[in-house]
Amino acid sequence: MNNVSIVIPLFNEEESLPELTAWISRVMVANNYSYEIVFIDDGSSDTSWKVVKDLMESNSHIKAIKFRRNYGKSAALNEGFKYADGNVVITMDADLQDSPEEIPDLYNMIMEGGYDIVSGWKKKRYDPITKTIPTKLYNYVTSKMSGVKLHDMNCGLKAYNVEVVKNIEVYGEMHRYIPVIAKWAGFGNIGEKVVQHQARKFGTTKFGLSRFIYGPLDLLSIMFVGKFGKRPMHLFGSLGGLSFLGGFAIASYLSIARLVWKEYEMTERPLFYLGILAMIIGVQLFVAGFLGELISRSARERNRYQIQESLGITLED
Repeated sequence: MNNVSIVIPLFNEEESLPELTAWISRVMVANNYSYEIVFIDDGSSDTSWKVVKDLMESNSHIKAIKFRRNYGKSAALNEGFKYADGNVVITMDADLQDSPEEIPDLYNMIMEGGYDIVSGWKKKRYDPITKTIPTKLYNYVTSKMSGVKLHDMNCGLKAYNVEVVKNIEVYGEMHRYIPVIAKWAGFGNIGEKVVQHQARKFGTTKFGLSRFIYGPLDLLSIMFVGKFGKRPMHLFGSLGGLSFLGGFAIASYLSIARLVWKEYEMTERPLFYLGILAMIIGVQLFVAGFLGELISRSARERNRYQIQESLGITLED
Protein backbone atom coordinates (compact mmCIF):
# COMPACT_ATOMS: atom_id res chain seq x y z
CA MET A 1 0.00 0.00 0.00
CA ASN A 2 1.25 3.48 -0.86
CA ASN A 3 1.63 6.25 1.66
CA VAL A 4 -0.39 8.68 -0.45
CA SER A 5 -2.99 8.43 -3.20
CA ILE A 6 -3.66 11.71 -4.98
CA VAL A 7 -7.06 11.71 -6.69
CA ILE A 8 -7.41 14.42 -9.33
CA PRO A 9 -10.65 14.93 -11.30
CA LEU A 10 -10.07 16.86 -14.49
CA PHE A 11 -12.10 18.42 -17.26
CA ASN A 12 -10.34 20.21 -20.12
CA GLU A 13 -7.10 20.86 -18.25
CA GLU A 14 -4.58 19.89 -20.96
CA GLU A 15 -2.25 22.81 -20.27
CA SER A 16 -1.91 22.39 -16.51
CA LEU A 17 -1.41 18.60 -16.28
CA PRO A 18 2.33 18.37 -17.08
CA GLU A 19 3.23 21.11 -14.59
CA LEU A 20 0.93 19.68 -11.90
CA THR A 21 2.33 16.15 -12.30
CA ALA A 22 5.94 17.35 -12.11
CA TRP A 23 5.14 19.47 -9.04
CA ILE A 24 3.49 16.56 -7.22
CA SER A 25 6.39 14.24 -8.07
CA ARG A 26 8.94 16.70 -6.68
CA VAL A 27 7.06 16.98 -3.39
CA MET A 28 6.62 13.20 -3.08
CA VAL A 29 10.28 12.46 -3.76
CA ALA A 30 11.46 15.21 -1.39
CA ASN A 31 9.41 13.66 1.43
CA ASN A 32 10.26 10.05 0.51
CA TYR A 33 6.61 9.06 0.08
CA SER A 34 5.43 6.08 -1.89
CA TYR A 35 2.57 7.45 -3.94
CA GLU A 36 0.18 7.16 -6.84
CA ILE A 37 -1.60 9.81 -8.89
CA VAL A 38 -5.12 8.84 -9.97
CA PHE A 39 -6.43 11.03 -12.79
CA ILE A 40 -10.13 10.85 -13.66
CA ASP A 41 -10.88 12.50 -17.00
CA ASP A 42 -14.50 13.59 -16.74
CA GLY A 43 -15.25 13.48 -20.46
CA SER A 44 -12.81 16.21 -21.56
CA SER A 45 -13.28 17.56 -25.07
CA ASP A 46 -9.67 18.75 -25.43
CA THR A 47 -6.48 16.67 -25.49
CA SER A 48 -6.32 16.09 -21.72
CA TRP A 49 -6.51 12.29 -22.10
CA LYS A 50 -3.65 12.27 -24.61
CA VAL A 51 -1.59 14.36 -22.20
CA VAL A 52 -2.29 11.85 -19.41
CA LYS A 53 -1.18 8.98 -21.69
CA ASP A 54 2.04 10.82 -22.53
CA LEU A 55 2.72 11.49 -18.85
CA MET A 56 2.27 7.81 -18.02
CA GLU A 57 5.13 6.90 -20.33
CA SER A 58 7.59 8.75 -18.10
CA ASN A 59 5.87 8.37 -14.72
CA SER A 60 4.93 4.90 -13.47
CA HIS A 61 3.05 6.36 -10.51
CA ILE A 62 0.13 7.51 -12.67
CA LYS A 63 -3.16 5.64 -13.03
CA ALA A 64 -6.08 7.02 -14.97
CA ILE A 65 -9.71 6.59 -15.95
CA LYS A 66 -11.59 8.32 -18.75
CA PHE A 67 -15.38 8.71 -18.74
CA ARG A 68 -17.23 8.54 -22.04
CA ARG A 69 -19.01 11.78 -21.19
CA ASN A 70 -19.08 14.44 -18.52
CA TYR A 71 -20.69 13.00 -15.38
CA GLY A 72 -19.54 15.67 -12.94
CA LYS A 73 -16.98 16.00 -10.19
CA SER A 74 -18.84 13.76 -7.73
CA ALA A 75 -18.77 10.84 -10.16
CA ALA A 76 -15.07 11.39 -10.82
CA LEU A 77 -14.21 11.46 -7.12
CA ASN A 78 -16.31 8.38 -6.40
CA GLU A 79 -14.45 6.37 -9.05
CA GLY A 80 -11.10 7.73 -7.89
CA PHE A 81 -11.84 6.72 -4.31
CA LYS A 82 -12.71 3.23 -5.49
CA TYR A 83 -9.24 2.66 -6.98
CA ALA A 84 -7.12 4.62 -4.49
CA ASP A 85 -5.01 2.42 -2.21
CA GLY A 86 -2.91 4.86 -0.18
CA ASN A 87 -3.07 5.16 3.59
CA VAL A 88 -3.98 8.80 3.03
CA VAL A 89 -6.07 9.95 0.08
CA ILE A 90 -5.55 13.51 -1.12
CA THR A 91 -8.01 15.22 -3.45
CA MET A 92 -7.05 18.30 -5.40
CA ASP A 93 -8.14 20.15 -8.52
CA ALA A 94 -6.18 19.92 -11.75
CA ASP A 95 -6.08 23.67 -12.44
CA LEU A 96 -2.94 24.41 -10.36
CA GLN A 97 -4.94 26.46 -7.85
CA ASP A 98 -4.22 23.83 -5.18
CA SER A 99 -0.59 23.62 -4.10
CA PRO A 100 1.00 20.14 -3.75
CA GLU A 101 3.34 21.69 -1.17
CA GLU A 102 0.47 21.33 1.31
CA ILE A 103 0.38 17.53 1.01
CA PRO A 104 3.03 16.67 3.67
CA ASP A 105 1.25 18.70 6.38
CA LEU A 106 -2.12 17.22 5.42
CA TYR A 107 -0.60 13.73 5.48
CA ASN A 108 0.84 14.27 8.97
CA MET A 109 -2.47 15.59 10.31
CA ILE A 110 -4.16 12.35 9.21
CA MET A 111 -1.43 9.89 10.22
CA GLU A 112 -0.17 11.59 13.38
CA GLY A 113 -3.02 13.87 14.34
CA GLY A 114 -5.63 11.14 14.06
CA TYR A 115 -8.06 13.12 11.91
CA ASP A 116 -10.51 11.34 9.63
CA ILE A 117 -10.64 14.30 7.25
CA VAL A 118 -8.61 17.47 6.96
CA SER A 119 -10.17 20.13 4.75
CA GLY A 120 -8.21 22.95 3.22
CA TRP A 121 -9.20 26.53 3.96
CA LYS A 122 -8.24 29.04 1.29
CA LYS A 123 -8.27 31.96 3.67
CA LYS A 124 -6.79 34.31 1.09
CA ARG A 125 -8.32 33.84 -2.34
CA TYR A 126 -7.32 35.19 -5.71
CA ASP A 127 -10.80 34.89 -7.19
CA PRO A 128 -13.02 37.76 -8.38
CA ILE A 129 -15.33 39.29 -5.79
CA THR A 130 -18.33 37.85 -7.64
CA LYS A 131 -17.10 34.44 -6.55
CA THR A 132 -15.60 35.10 -3.11
CA ILE A 133 -18.60 36.83 -1.49
CA PRO A 134 -21.19 34.20 -2.55
CA THR A 135 -18.73 31.48 -1.49
CA LYS A 136 -18.40 32.93 2.01
CA LEU A 137 -22.18 33.14 2.35
CA TYR A 138 -22.55 29.60 1.05
CA ASN A 139 -19.96 28.25 3.53
CA TYR A 140 -21.58 30.07 6.44
CA VAL A 141 -25.06 28.71 5.69
CA THR A 142 -23.73 25.20 5.07
CA SER A 143 -21.80 25.17 8.32
CA LYS A 144 -24.85 26.29 10.30
CA MET A 145 -27.20 23.81 8.64
CA SER A 146 -24.91 20.77 8.81
CA GLY A 147 -23.16 21.32 12.13
CA VAL A 148 -19.76 20.71 10.48
CA LYS A 149 -17.65 23.71 11.42
CA LEU A 150 -15.52 24.42 8.35
CA HIS A 151 -14.72 27.76 6.76
CA ASP A 152 -14.28 26.37 3.24
CA MET A 153 -16.53 23.35 2.77
CA ASN A 154 -16.03 23.22 -0.99
CA CYS A 155 -12.23 23.44 -1.04
CA GLY A 156 -10.96 20.83 -3.49
CA LEU A 157 -7.79 20.21 -1.46
CA LYS A 158 -8.64 17.67 1.24
CA ALA A 159 -6.99 14.72 2.96
CA TYR A 160 -8.81 11.56 4.04
CA ASN A 161 -7.98 8.49 6.00
CA VAL A 162 -8.44 5.69 3.47
CA GLU A 163 -11.15 4.15 5.66
CA VAL A 164 -13.30 7.22 5.03
CA VAL A 165 -13.25 7.07 1.24
CA LYS A 166 -13.94 3.32 1.25
CA ASN A 167 -17.06 3.79 3.36
CA ILE A 168 -18.80 6.75 1.78
CA GLU A 169 -20.60 7.23 -1.52
CA VAL A 170 -20.45 10.45 -3.53
CA TYR A 171 -23.01 11.04 -6.24
CA GLY A 172 -25.00 13.78 -7.96
CA GLU A 173 -23.46 17.07 -6.85
CA MET A 174 -22.61 15.90 -3.34
CA HIS A 175 -18.84 16.42 -3.63
CA ARG A 176 -19.36 19.82 -2.02
CA TYR A 177 -20.52 18.12 1.15
CA ILE A 178 -18.14 15.18 1.58
CA PRO A 179 -17.34 16.22 5.20
CA VAL A 180 -21.08 16.16 5.95
CA ILE A 181 -21.47 12.75 4.28
CA ALA A 182 -18.50 11.45 6.26
CA LYS A 183 -19.92 12.80 9.50
CA TRP A 184 -23.21 10.96 8.89
CA ALA A 185 -21.17 7.81 8.15
CA GLY A 186 -19.53 8.02 11.58
CA PHE A 187 -16.27 9.81 10.73
CA GLY A 188 -16.65 12.86 12.92
CA ASN A 189 -13.02 13.84 13.58
CA ILE A 190 -12.83 16.57 10.94
CA GLY A 191 -10.06 19.15 10.95
CA GLU A 192 -9.11 22.18 8.90
CA LYS A 193 -5.86 23.68 7.68
CA VAL A 194 -5.18 27.04 6.07
CA VAL A 195 -3.77 26.37 2.60
CA GLN A 196 -2.34 28.52 -0.14
CA HIS A 197 -4.59 29.48 -3.02
CA GLN A 198 -2.97 29.92 -6.41
CA ALA A 199 -4.34 32.20 -9.11
CA ARG A 200 -5.61 30.28 -12.13
CA LYS A 201 -2.78 29.94 -14.65
CA PHE A 202 -4.51 28.20 -17.55
CA GLY A 203 -8.04 27.81 -18.88
CA THR A 204 -11.24 29.23 -17.46
CA THR A 205 -13.11 28.60 -14.24
CA LYS A 206 -15.85 25.96 -14.12
CA PHE A 207 -17.58 27.95 -11.37
CA GLY A 208 -21.25 28.72 -11.95
CA LEU A 209 -23.96 30.50 -10.00
CA SER A 210 -26.16 27.42 -10.29
CA ARG A 211 -24.30 25.95 -7.30
CA PHE A 212 -26.00 28.52 -5.07
CA ILE A 213 -29.39 27.35 -6.29
CA TYR A 214 -28.73 23.63 -6.16
CA GLY A 215 -26.27 23.68 -3.25
CA PRO A 216 -28.79 24.14 -0.40
CA LEU A 217 -31.06 21.53 -1.98
CA ASP A 218 -28.17 19.06 -2.13
CA LEU A 219 -27.37 19.76 1.52
CA LEU A 220 -30.97 19.14 2.54
CA SER A 221 -30.88 15.91 0.55
CA ILE A 222 -27.75 14.74 2.37
CA MET A 223 -29.20 15.60 5.77
CA PHE A 224 -32.47 13.85 4.91
CA VAL A 225 -30.78 10.74 3.52
CA GLY A 226 -28.27 10.66 6.38
CA LYS A 227 -31.00 10.78 9.01
CA PHE A 228 -33.90 9.01 7.32
CA GLY A 229 -32.34 7.17 4.36
CA LYS A 230 -32.54 3.79 6.07
CA ARG A 231 -35.75 4.54 7.95
CA PRO A 232 -37.96 6.83 5.80
CA MET A 233 -41.02 5.60 7.68
CA HIS A 234 -39.79 7.48 10.74
CA LEU A 235 -40.25 10.78 8.89
CA PHE A 236 -43.27 10.06 6.71
CA GLY A 237 -44.96 8.02 9.41
CA SER A 238 -44.58 10.82 11.95
CA LEU A 239 -45.88 13.48 9.57
CA GLY A 240 -48.66 11.18 8.41
CA GLY A 241 -49.66 10.39 11.98
CA LEU A 242 -49.82 14.06 12.93
CA SER A 243 -51.86 14.89 9.82
CA PHE A 244 -54.27 12.01 10.35
CA LEU A 245 -54.74 12.76 14.05
CA GLY A 246 -55.35 16.44 13.27
CA GLY A 247 -57.99 15.52 10.70
CA PHE A 248 -59.55 13.01 13.06
CA ALA A 249 -59.71 15.61 15.84
CA ILE A 250 -61.49 18.05 13.50
CA ALA A 251 -63.98 15.37 12.41
CA SER A 252 -64.61 14.42 16.04
CA TYR A 253 -65.28 18.02 17.04
CA LEU A 254 -67.74 18.52 14.19
CA SER A 255 -69.50 15.27 15.02
CA ILE A 256 -69.95 16.31 18.66
CA ALA A 257 -71.10 19.80 17.60
CA ARG A 258 -73.70 18.27 15.31
CA LEU A 259 -75.01 15.63 17.73
CA VAL A 260 -74.85 17.56 21.02
CA TRP A 261 -75.28 21.23 20.15
CA LYS A 262 -77.36 20.72 17.00
CA GLU A 263 -75.49 23.50 15.26
CA TYR A 264 -74.73 23.16 11.54
CA GLU A 265 -74.81 20.23 9.22
CA MET A 266 -71.26 18.86 9.10
CA THR A 267 -71.03 19.17 5.34
CA GLU A 268 -72.00 22.83 5.53
CA ARG A 269 -68.83 23.75 7.36
CA PRO A 270 -65.50 24.26 5.50
CA LEU A 271 -63.70 22.81 8.51
CA PHE A 272 -65.23 19.42 7.66
CA TYR A 273 -63.44 19.30 4.33
CA LEU A 274 -60.19 20.40 5.95
CA GLY A 275 -60.43 17.49 8.38
CA ILE A 276 -61.13 15.00 5.57
CA LEU A 277 -58.20 16.40 3.57
CA ALA A 278 -55.85 16.10 6.57
CA MET A 279 -56.80 12.44 7.08
CA ILE A 280 -56.30 11.67 3.38
CA ILE A 281 -52.89 13.36 3.41
CA GLY A 282 -51.97 11.39 6.53
CA VAL A 283 -52.77 8.12 4.80
CA GLN A 284 -50.79 9.17 1.74
CA LEU A 285 -47.76 10.02 3.87
CA PHE A 286 -47.96 6.59 5.47
CA VAL A 287 -47.99 5.02 2.01
CA ALA A 288 -45.01 7.20 0.98
CA GLY A 289 -43.16 5.93 4.03
CA PHE A 290 -43.80 2.31 3.07
CA LEU A 291 -42.67 2.97 -0.51
CA GLY A 292 -39.56 4.73 0.79
CA GLU A 293 -38.68 1.67 2.86
CA LEU A 294 -38.91 -0.50 -0.26
CA ILE A 295 -36.94 1.89 -2.47
CA SER A 296 -34.16 2.36 0.08
CA ARG A 297 -33.37 -1.33 -0.23
CA SER A 298 -33.16 -1.45 -4.00
CA ALA A 299 -31.01 1.51 -5.18
CA ARG A 300 -27.98 -0.47 -6.37
CA GLU A 301 -27.27 1.18 -9.74
CA ARG A 302 -26.68 4.72 -8.55
CA ASN A 303 -22.92 4.74 -9.10
CA ARG A 304 -22.48 2.80 -12.33
CA TYR A 305 -20.74 4.89 -14.98
CA GLN A 306 -19.75 4.12 -18.57
CA ILE A 307 -15.94 4.09 -18.56
CA GLN A 308 -14.43 4.31 -22.03
CA GLU A 309 -10.85 3.39 -21.23
CA SER A 310 -8.52 2.79 -18.28
CA LEU A 311 -4.76 2.86 -17.80
CA GLY A 312 -3.01 0.85 -15.12
CA ILE A 313 -6.34 -0.11 -13.52
CA THR A 314 -8.25 -3.38 -13.69
CA LEU A 315 -11.87 -2.30 -13.72
CA GLU A 316 -14.35 -4.03 -11.46
CA ASP A 317 -17.49 -5.62 -12.89
